[in-house]
Amino acid sequence: MGKVVLVTGVARRLGGRFVRRIQRDPQVDRVVAVDAVAPEHHLGGADFVQADIRQPSLARVLAESGADTVVHLDVTATALGSGSRTTVKETNVIGTMQLLGACQKSPTVKRLVVKSSTNVYGAAPRDPAVFTETTPPKSLPSGGFAKDTVEVEGYVRGFARRRPDVAVCVLRFANILGPAAETPLTSYFDLPVLPTVFGYDPRLQFVHEDDVIEVLRIASHDPARGSLNSGTFNIAGDGALLLSQCSRRLGRPTVPLLLPAVTWAGSLVRTLGVTDFSPEQIRLLTHGRVVATDQMRETLGFRPTYTTAETFADFARSRGPGLLPPQVVAGAVDRLAALPALGGDTPTHSAD
Repeated sequence: MGKVVLVTGVARRLGGRFVRRIQRDPQVDRVVAVDAVAPEHHLGGADFVQADIRQPSLARVLAESGADTVVHLDVTATALGSGSRTTVKETNVIGTMQLLGACQKSPTVKRLVVKSSTNVYGAAPRDPAVFTETTPPKSLPSGGFAKDTVEVEGYVRGFARRRPDVAVCVLRFANILGPAAETPLTSYFDLPVLPTVFGYDPRLQFVHEDDVIEVLRIASHDPARGSLNSGTFNIAGDGALLLSQCSRRLGRPTVPLLLPAVTWAGSLVRTLGVTDFSPEQIRLLTHGRVVATDQMRETLGFRPTYTTAETFADFARSRGPGLLPPQVVAGAVDRLAALPALGGDTPTHSAD
């Protein structure tokens, strides 16, 4: 008998891609795809079950499926369709609680994979240069998706203590980018002009959506020799980019604003529905965040195909040219940096 894999959050593109990918693995006999709404994309040969993970009926779905592996992807920062932030939070937190309760009662579940985020570390002025999986945040997230992920991980740790026979793998993804990615950060980068916080140029890390699918697949199977598919792992592409580098590579001009003005602008675009410019995203675009990925490589045995820079390049290509050609933006920045008043002497050439 092969594996039976139950996947939540399949109405989103990422969930749909993973469902189509995992069912091609020879070790997998059956995939059960679960979401509260029917997906617009195809799920291959997977069995789709329309069920709200916030409801107790999920326990029946899990029991009837006989799943031995559960991949929980329904932890997200954005609403699906016309959903609200309240719906997102309930799905993230209440839905996770219901799923874990169902897994606890199931005698067949042997592996649980949970999609989390490096948002659990927050973003604060006194943060370390690099977060490891055991680094406590300087300031716990006070709201939004970041707080959701902290609560979700707390419930998952409690489940792991109650069911030590289940291998639990928590994947903390850096900002996911790619041609099909839909996140608050991709919405921010899609703006024609990027508001930034005056005096700050944060370091950012990205992980390509293709690498997300592959590491989820690896975590869903029995570990390869020398690796261990349980524990908590930071998942990110090598390296980091400054926000200024991102804007130049997109060809998007930036508008530096004082922090109060950025906060006001964030509230405005949120009200207009342009993008989810939340307080936690403003903190990220102020202080940045970089995580260590040693455990991802050495323990989980996963090496991303894309670096952070390559991930962003693929994302930028999918967006087409910005208002200004990247070479023009980079040249203007170089000329400004060379002005005597700014400490420059002779023009330099940018690597961007």
